[in-house]
Amino acid sequence: MARTLVIGEMFEDKVRTPTLSAVTFARKVKDLTGAAFDVLVPGKGSKGAVAQIAACGADKIFYNESAPYATYTAEAYAPFVSAVAHSGGYNVVCCTADVYGKDLMPRVAATLDAGMASDIVGVEKSGDDFIFTRPIYAGNVLARMKVTTGLKVVTVRQTEFAPAEPAGGKAAIEEAPATAPEDAAARVEVLSFEKTRSERPELTEAKIVVSGGRGFKNPENFKLAEQLADLLGGAVGATRAAVDAGMVPNELQVGQTGKIVAPDIYFAIGLSGAIQHLAGMKSSKVIVAINKDEEAPIFSVADYGLVADLFQAVPQLVEELKKVKG
Repeated sequence: MARTLVIGEMFEDKVRTPTLSAVTFARKVKDLTGAAFDVLVPGKGSKGAVAQIAACGADKIFYNESAPYATYTAEAYAPFVSAVAHSGGYNVVCCTADVYGKDLMPRVAATLDAGMASDIVGVEKSGDDFIFTRPIYAGNVLARMKVTTGLKVVTVRQTEFAPAEPAGGKAAIEEAPATAPEDAAARVEVLSFEKTRSERPELTEAKIVVSGGRGFKNPENFKLAEQLADLLGGAVGATRAAVDAGMVPNELQVGQTGKIVAPDIYFAIGLSGAIQHLAGMKSSKVIVAINKDEEAPIFSVADYGLVADLFQAVPQLVEELKKVKG
């Protein structure tokens, strides 16, 4: 019976939405095996916050608010998560493949001497084992793989596992015992957080994303993309080229080395559609491309394409939207 432990993420006294994508994966494993799953959420405020996910279908939800886990550091969290996973006899330990999961879970796998499947998009049963599906070569190939260790560490792609909805019932809530801090944790200290405040939705959770590329030329011009996004109630994204050129901050980068998004509508404006960018957005339900180069690769994946100068097309689109919105 493949019991699963989901590692949740806290921020500002709330369980972050990406945690629920890992819960969806755990539900899938439960459907395949019939085994229960639990959730572990360390961090300041976790005792009260876990009530938010008590109806997610888990058997138990563990929390710990001890000082070493008040603020996330991989050096403190990895030994703690590993100890809970080992003592609970779990077969699968999973987390969403966001910044948190990508930082934490390789350390957990190393501590547990476990094999790891990262950024997976699917799971199926094969005899007494699992086959995990994950994209490789910037998403152009899907690899099917087995993890041959008894305990498996997994990170799941958020865009492929929708956030879990309440499943009825109520999980038991317990405090997980803290572990003795290791030397590495004592040498790391979080000095402060610099939070970017925006009225726009979170990029990875937005239903509409307006992304721009090198074609915007400078930060001032990029305000056109921001204006369009605000009218649509969407988030703003960018290519690596736009980020490297200083048009927008790094947290807006979409692509293989940025964030993976799959909104209902993705506007790709003034970007060519390099393979590295496509890896981060081609799962979007509808892709709308605007580019003056009719040979741009982005048109090969677009549902709707407009060959036009963005400095003419986007202002016209903005004006029409203003008319519609009154």
